[in-house]
Amino acid sequence: MKRETLVRQLDDDFDVLVIGGGATGLGTALDSVARGYKTALVEASDFAKATSSRSTKLVHGGVRYLQNGELSLVRESLHERANLRRNARHVVHELGFICPAYRCYEGPLFFAGFAAYDLLAGFSNFGFSRPLGPLATLSRMPDLRRRGLYGSVRYFDGQFDDARLALAIARTALDRGAVVTNYARAVRFLYANDRACGALVRDEETGAEIETRAKVVINATGIFVDELRSLDEPGVGPLLSHSRGSHVVFAADKFRGGDALLIPKTDDGRVLFIIPWQGCVVMGTTDVPVDGTALDVGATSEEIDFIIAQANKYLEVPVARRDALATYAGLRPLVSGKASTTAKLSREHLVDVSSHGVVTVAGGKWTTYRKMAEDTIDVAAREGGLRAAPSPTAKIGLHGNPATEAPAGTRYAAYGTDGVAVASLERDDPGLIEPLDARLPYTRAQVVFAAREEFARTVDDVLARRTRALFHDVDAAKAAAPAVATLLSAELGRDAAWEAAQVATFTTIAALSATTL
Repeated sequence: MKRETLVRQLDDDFDVLVIGGGATGLGTALDSVARGYKTALVEASDFAKATSSRSTKLVHGGVRYLQNGELSLVRESLHERANLRRNARHVVHELGFICPAYRCYEGPLFFAGFAAYDLLAGFSNFGFSRPLGPLATLSRMPDLRRRGLYGSVRYFDGQFDDARLALAIARTALDRGAVVTNYARAVRFLYANDRACGALVRDEETGAEIETRAKVVINATGIFVDELRSLDEPGVGPLLSHSRGSHVVFAADKFRGGDALLIPKTDDGRVLFIIPWQGCVVMGTTDVPVDGTALDVGATSEEIDFIIAQANKYLEVPVARRDALATYAGLRPLVSGKASTTAKLSREHLVDVSSHGVVTVAGGKWTTYRKMAEDTIDVAAREGGLRAAPSPTAKIGLHGNPATEAPAGTRYAAYGTDGVAVASLERDDPGLIEPLDARLPYTRAQVVFAAREEFARTVDDVLARRTRALFHDVDAAKAAAPAVATLLSAELGRDAAWEAAQVATFTTIAALSATTL
């Protein structure tokens, strides 16, 4: 369905209006429409523009939560991890992790912890943990530091493409009848009898304003929830604090092997991962308290140096900043508490209701997005006087979900059942087979498909979220930007001035992913 049609459909009466198109908002819209409620979602920018596309790419129970004794959160996360693997096989898959031991007592200690992890997973376990000797460890991870290695524990967790999972959720909600629109900003709330009854929505492309009415309004704007809450109740205290998590991306040959590495304790007391992802290696993350929020954030020079220094303690051949292909960072929404550092704050979510009936969902993480959405709609249904209905989303396959997982490396595997549609574009126009850049695994056909079927409206939409070019290689992504702008312009009916402006805007955004600051 064309975006213009969806924008017009916002001028209607709904049961539920969701504001925010990240993981939580999209999941909430899907849960709502799946229960039979007439649902609309508006997102001021692009789907998963901020935090939801800048994760460590893991679907996991949370080793850190296990260390902190938060067993209920770990158990819930592991259960939701299994739901995600079943419902989105095209973007979620199992991944082996190595946790190395460099002291004689660490191996048994680590194995006991991961055995508890397996136990908490129950029948939804991805695979059983097992100890490995030093030779077996190095056979799986040849670039691991050899000196002092006693062995390791290998365990299993999940990996995913966060932005494409968000898109799959959005399209599933659309498939089920929800009105889901990007670049549509909720400017202010509408009220009747001192209760929120909708929002004035501005189309960010045309400037047109629409009154979208609803029995209940949900604030699911992620890191921005407190800003929207202040529109409803000026002076209200914040629910969230924020921290920045940064990552550095390297070529795959800098850390060979198919498993990820878990560094159990960094100098600041966190865990750090070195993860193979889409032909690259991602290292991260940090946890730096920040004031304020922004759609686009970048890693600081200090964070880049910290990640590389921590990784090098475990590498046989050190990496340097000059080896990096890209960096990226996102802000975490942390439910406020009295912990001394943000690393100790649980990201367990909460659902709040304002005096005007606006339902806010705050906190959480990608793995538990579905449960967060279920809890939110349970509350929203009561607030809106909607008929009670259970959530069916634990068993709903997401858009593109194939009957079986595609083999690793399969062309267009991340599109699931839509892969044939992308391939058909190439058959119809062989020119679309041409890669966007020799350094990137993406073709022109994917740009056309993104514009026609995936609501891509900008060069950034394509290179950061419909593909992951910006996170693979920042220089290659910048080089591809003019070609992407030309293809989008033809699809969207834009002109040369729009193309130039798009390339300039993307260049500014890409500067935040630079490896030299």
